[in-house]
Amino acid sequence: MKKNILLIGGSYGIGLAIANILKDDCKVYIASRTKEHVPDGVHYLQFDVSKDDVAALDLPDTLDGFVYCPGSISLRPFKMLRPENFQEDLDINILGLLRCVHGLLPKLTNAPQASLVFFSTVAVKVGMPFHTSVATAKGAVEGFSKALAAEYAPKFRVNVIAPSLTDTPLAEKLLSSEEKKEKMGQRHPLNRVGTTKDIAEIAAFLLDEKSSWITGQIVGIDGGLSTLNVN
Repeated sequence: MKKNILLIGGSYGIGLAIANILKDDCKVYIASRTKEHVPDGVHYLQFDVSKDDVAALDLPDTLDGFVYCPGSISLRPFKMLRPENFQEDLDINILGLLRCVHGLLPKLTNAPQASLVFFSTVAVKVGMPFHTSVATAKGAVEGFSKALAAEYAPKFRVNVIAPSLTDTPLAEKLLSSEEKKEKMGQRHPLNRVGTTKDIAEIAAFLLDEKSSWITGQIVGIDGGLSTLNVN
C-alpha cells in the first residue's frame, strides 16, 4: 500500500522537487496557497499556513510522512531589525510549523511510524552576519524537532535538513545572475550553491524506510560550508 505524504508549501522550490520524486511511489498531498506548478498525480489542497486550520484539510486518517516547507530569507543588519521583523520570521518558520504538527498529530500517530522532515539553515551552526532573525527562528525549529523526536520515539521520527544557499525562488534575489551564483558558489568547498534536487533527495530518503534508524538529527546539506575550511 502506498504511503500518504503531506507537504505544506510544496508547489514550488524544494517542496515541488520532493513531490516529483515521491509522486510515483506515494500518495502525495500538497497543501499550499498556489496550485500553479503542482504536478499531475499529486493531490492539491488550498491552504494558507498563516491563517488556515490544517486539521480541517481533507486528508486521509493516516499520514506516514509530513514535510513543512515554508520559510524565509530575511538578511539585514541587526541594527535595522525590529522585534516585529523577528516575529514575522518566527511566525512562518516555527509557529506555523507548531500549529501544523499539533493539528496533524492524530493522523501522524495512526501510522506505524511516521517520518517528519523540517528545514533549518546552515546559519544556525555557523554564525553569519545579517542572519540574526532567520537563525533565531530556525534555531527554534532545531530545538523543537529534537524535543519532539524524543517525546514521540519510537512512534514517529523527526529530522531536520539544514541547507546552505540553494537555488530556489526564495533565494532569487541573492542568485539573480550567473555572476552572483558563481560568487556565492565559491564560498562553499564544493564550489557551487545547492539545487532543489540536492535537498529533495535527502528529504525523500528521510521519509523512506531506508532511514528507519535515523531520528532527532540535523542533517547539513551545505556543500561542506559548515564543517570544512579549504581557503
